[in-house]
Amino acid sequence: MSNRFGNLLCVTTFGESHGPAMGCVIDGCPPGLTLSEADFAEDLARRRTGASRHTSQRRESDTPEILSGVYQGVTTGTPIAVLIRNTDARSRDYQAIADQFRPGHADFTYQAKYGTRDPRGGGRSSARETVMRVVAGAVAKKWLQQQHGIRFESFVCQIGPHVPGVVDPQAALVNALQWPDAAQVPELEQFLDSVRKAGDSVGGSVEVRVHGVPSGWGQPVYGKLDALLASALMSINAVKGVDIGDGFASAGQYGSEHRDAIATTGFQSNHSGGVLGGISTGQVIRCRAAFKPTSSLRIPVDSISAQGEPVQVVTTGRHDPCVALRAPIICEAMTALVLMDLALAHRAQCGDVLPFQFSEQS
Repeated sequence: MSNRFGNLLCVTTFGESHGPAMGCVIDGCPPGLTLSEADFAEDLARRRTGASRHTSQRRESDTPEILSGVYQGVTTGTPIAVLIRNTDARSRDYQAIADQFRPGHADFTYQAKYGTRDPRGGGRSSARETVMRVVAGAVAKKWLQQQHGIRFESFVCQIGPHVPGVVDPQAALVNALQWPDAAQVPELEQFLDSVRKAGDSVGGSVEVRVHGVPSGWGQPVYGKLDALLASALMSINAVKGVDIGDGFASAGQYGSEHRDAIATTGFQSNHSGGVLGGISTGQVIRCRAAFKPTSSLRIPVDSISAQGEPVQVVTTGRHDPCVALRAPIICEAMTALVLMDLALAHRAQCGDVLPFQFSEQS
């Protein structure tokens, strides 16, 4: 059902926010890829809560256990199962609102669909589920790098009304906000402190750039690379919009401005974000995801109970004042899963030969 992602590279995740563990099964990874728990460490650290005062203070160790699909440090081609045990769930924070619908959350819709739900931390609808996407994405990124030299960059590109003055993706790797303009970090930390102290939250956006993708990946009409990227990013908790290339800004451009001229050396610009006709151009793939502000707030809000009675909901517990701060690696992971799936599909249909290639263009 909907807990499975991909066609040739299939990822199924399972588990709830306050259940005993989170897990995933990665099916379709080719044999021969070196893989160990250490390969997940860097990406899991970028997603981990409690790394700074600006994220949820839930402190999970996020220690992965590979249960199958790897023998003597190498993938065997059989399903790769990975488990991460939940060690810092605090279910008592949700006892007071267990039968109340939190506005802006999936409480009402899960109850409407299933007639039951797990109220502890949102259960299956919690962003805790994304820890397994990061695990699966690490596998995809390693395969893409080894097979095609593909490299990923991701960073927060908006926090509330703030946008970076300059964009240095490397700078985002060394500050707690994953922000690409180091000079702005102190100001943004003060802004987030004020939001958190007010008991409120704020939205944000994340950008992903992928270098080294060859031209030719993706398929016409219903298997478009940009459509699959948009679907994958929209599947992440709290994402409400996706841009590919210039995205929504394209609506304000002239055709003479937006089209990417082609010379003998390659494309002269990249308004398309590295995708034309649903197929990769060989340029840098650029996509952005907009995250809504979390609705888990100490500020009271009107709602109803599961019995249909009016209530005021106040959400206590540990929550991110801006969920975008931990999202870059999640967006990276979903992008990598789409690209590996399409790489395998291209190999199956067209072979490994890519007949027309420019050197990478920005």
